[in-house]
Amino acid sequence: MANDSTRLISGADGPDLSLQSYRLEMLRGPQAGESWELGQETRIGKGAENEIQVVDATVSRNHLVLRSEADGFHVRDLGSTNGTFLNNARIVEGYARPGTEIRAGQVVMRLTAVHQEARVAPVGFERFGSLVGKSEPMRKIFALLERVAPTAATILVTGETGCGKGALARTVHDQSPRADKPFVTVDCGAISRNLIESELFGHEKGAFTGATALRRGALEMCKGGTLFIDELDDLPLDVQPKLLRALDEREIVRVGSSKPIKLDVRVVAATKKDLRQEVSEGRFREDLYFRLSIVNLRLPPLRERIEDVPLLAQSFLESDNGSWEALPRALRERLAAYNYPGNVRELRNILERASYLEGFDAIDLTAFATEMRGDGVSGTEFKLSADYMKPFKEAKDLLITRFEREYLKRLLARNSGKIARAAREAKIDRKYLYMLLEKHSIENK
Repeated sequence: MANDSTRLISGADGPDLSLQSYRLEMLRGPQAGESWELGQETRIGKGAENEIQVVDATVSRNHLVLRSEADGFHVRDLGSTNGTFLNNARIVEGYARPGTEIRAGQVVMRLTAVHQEARVAPVGFERFGSLVGKSEPMRKIFALLERVAPTAATILVTGETGCGKGALARTVHDQSPRADKPFVTVDCGAISRNLIESELFGHEKGAFTGATALRRGALEMCKGGTLFIDELDDLPLDVQPKLLRALDEREIVRVGSSKPIKLDVRVVAATKKDLRQEVSEGRFREDLYFRLSIVNLRLPPLRERIEDVPLLAQSFLESDNGSWEALPRALRERLAAYNYPGNVRELRNILERASYLEGFDAIDLTAFATEMRGDGVSGTEFKLSADYMKPFKEAKDLLITRFEREYLKRLLARNSGKIARAAREAKIDRKYLYMLLEKHSIENK
């Protein structure tokens, strides 16, 4: 199978895809001038059993093998007599990208990338893994994912908060050959800046104050699986070159160690910001952006695919044996007309809260007035009354207590009880959020 990488081209008038395949061109040797398209794994040697047979006295029967990776090839010498060289450096194992010269004995070849532009036809189905949608943008995304999920390509997903980037990442993993391996998430927005390096790369015992035990980082824990880096735009600038180096060299060094650890990981990253703009303003490294955007997907907000609301609602309701059609007609009309500033997550939370608090049969739509305003602004208002007959401090403390309790309940409800998300939305530390929940005896169910 050809090794294709897929890059999404933005703009309505341009092609949807740039398909990238790899070829190996012989520069010096008996077949100089010839080239071969590379598959997922390509063996090179003098023997007829190799995908590329090179009949040369300096080439061994089974000389080397190239295995497809995210944006190039892992190259391994097969115990050849005269060795394998990448850009004149002899290797046992190495990594080749477009432009790399590969020498087997005295035969010199060069890895090249070939691009073909194409349009993507929307698929005819409305589900891809855990993702659902019948809108054209989503069915085009399904077509892209159907092609790239089974590959090793790195994927960068751009989209607003709550539009389903995490679900997309999980679906890519589940539809890939890595599905039975770990799926590890690092949320850069929910981790303290001084701990993000340790979270990614791990640390040795005693590496810094508080490092009381060895910790394996997320990259190491993947072990042949997929790493989902959420809120990539929050990754500190000083950590970005270290991540780039790890992805390029396929190895990491734990904080406080000097021993390299080999990696086998596919990366799916997500951002709520336009990273090209972040690059131009100096907040994100250009080289890391290009390294991660082999496949660049924009996940549209729910307001741009409002026809997906019934399908999404059905997928949320069916776990409780509910259905979209069973909802009151007035509620369905209101849900279908809302513009969802909180995207898919907001739709799910509205349905969950309605189910838990009121029941759909007797739901009072006015209860959603602050949640679903006609102007499309998500309501967050709630009324608190003060007891003006009490002493000032006592009245103020009581008002603050009421505010904190109501705020925390709504915060957890909006984020489905996920502490990391809730802390990020409230812009407070997770430990402080836990402390507030304990203070007010609020259980996070």
